[in-house]
Amino acid sequence: MRLPMGSVGIRSLFSLRQPKNHQKRGLRLVQFYRRGDGGAIRVGVEQAAGLGVVDLKAFEPSVPSTMKGLLELGDEGLACARRALSSGRCVLDRSDVRLSSPILAPEKVICVGLNYRDHCLEQKAAIPKEPVIFSKFSNAITGPYDDIVLPSESREVDWEAELAFVIGRRGKHVKEEDALSYVAGFTVANDVSARDWQMKRNGKQWLLGKTFESFCPLGPALVTADAVTDPHKLGIRCLVNGEEVQSGNTDQMIFKTEELIAWVSKFVTLTPGDVFLTGTPPGVGVFRKPPVFLKKGDVVECQIDQLGSIINKVL
Repeated sequence: MRLPMGSVGIRSLFSLRQPKNHQKRGLRLVQFYRRGDGGAIRVGVEQAAGLGVVDLKAFEPSVPSTMKGLLELGDEGLACARRALSSGRCVLDRSDVRLSSPILAPEKVICVGLNYRDHCLEQKAAIPKEPVIFSKFSNAITGPYDDIVLPSESREVDWEAELAFVIGRRGKHVKEEDALSYVAGFTVANDVSARDWQMKRNGKQWLLGKTFESFCPLGPALVTADAVTDPHKLGIRCLVNGEEVQSGNTDQMIFKTEELIAWVSKFVTLTPGDVFLTGTPPGVGVFRKPPVFLKKGDVVECQIDQLGSIINKVL
């Protein structure tokens, strides 16, 4: 956001309003649409998982309307969110809110393949010696309760529950020991995959099979790192039509958050809002005997301890 010359900048404004004795606390940041206001995206803070949402724009009109904009403000933006949550003001009832993905239109969606030891074992794949990196386009991102749309081009669409994290500040050649300071927070993802395109078509390049519209549900909230006990000791599950198909733990990750940030930042500059999907545990449909794929009418739920769940109907 640009302000006229001579105006007080947003950072300065937030600094002036920041109480000296302000204490950090974990946040559940969300992007949402307020029902009946014409569909404008807004950014807010959940009072707790599934409870009311504090509208940050209503609390502080100079706050950006998007999560990416809020993250670009750095610590000042998060401090404003904490003050808003503590104030008890500008709270919307959950029935007045429709959650969007916590991040829309990130510069990068970075994905990691073969990053769970037990997932490698289920497909008889060697344990990678360095991260296997691929990407989705940002058009694949959809909300935590929005529909997954089966493309006419594929007959083998699969589920992959994943821990995701979002970058909070710009970085290049980040050192592993500093990497967690670049994480704004964690969220739940489903790396929906068209296996026929991933494994049999397009020279077996993964991109096209991973990036159809709606193939990256995210949410329900961006849970700041200080609210997560240990991101590498979280239960992670996927249910299809109420039946548990994946059940694992992020302690099986081969390359942890810090290693992924350090590795990827060797090649590209990370910017606020960039999304990392960190891999999936065993139980995906393609390696079942016989293989099982999603069909119209299915309901997919991905759950991660301390973060919440996303529930998406298949159309």
